[in-house]
Amino acid sequence: MKYRVIILLVSIFCMSFSLQGKKREKRSVVRIETSEGIIRVALSDDTPVHRDNFLKLSSEGFYDGTLFHRCIQDFMIQGGDPDSRGAAPGAVLGEGDTGYTLLPEIQLPYLYHVRGALAAARDPDDVNPEKRSSGCQFYIVWGKKFSDTSIREKRELLRSRGYEMTGKMVDDYIMKGGTPHLDGEYTVFGEVIEGLKVVRAIQLAPTDANDRPREDIVIQHMEVEQLSEAAQKSRQAK
Repeated sequence: MKYRVIILLVSIFCMSFSLQGKKREKRSVVRIETSEGIIRVALSDDTPVHRDNFLKLSSEGFYDGTLFHRCIQDFMIQGGDPDSRGAAPGAVLGEGDTGYTLLPEIQLPYLYHVRGALAAARDPDDVNPEKRSSGCQFYIVWGKKFSDTSIREKRELLRSRGYEMTGKMVDDYIMKGGTPHLDGEYTVFGEVIEGLKVVRAIQLAPTDANDRPREDIVIQHMEVEQLSEAAQKSRQAK
């Protein structure tokens, strides 16, 4: 019995040493300070074009003073329109841009529209068949939770687009919620790591007929808090 205990203790020690010695992934992190609270997002190194663009705009103050101009309950919150800064009450927003678009970086099955996903908005297929992303507008997913039956329909929809929904994706959409019908159509490039309660509050805001919150929800400031090694190397190369 003592021998078994010693073996167990040695195994636990070795496992602990291994975990402590393993290098943790360091992602780029941006703090989004809003009039409703703080949201922190981590950006994926698997979408370097979108990552670098979001980091650049955030560090330049591009988003400061803009609004979450489109908020739909049980769906998502959208921001990043430069024309929303100081916009008159009731003004229709969503057409502002940077003058450029980004090539899509759809990374299924690793990055998908689970609740809290950060993704790039874009123009519809009829004017944008390449699914190029807006240079600045983004959205954060809220969505809804799915049943086993309802997720099957979304699984078939994704299969028709040439992708397979993994077991982890299914579990996440059932347990956490999201908007799986957007998978394969828009680029997901990050996720909320803090502040989902803030996202929840924003998507519940009363809105007008154009889904603009009746009371402005402002992105007061964005701050780049951390850069991944890949993002650092990308900056140095430019």
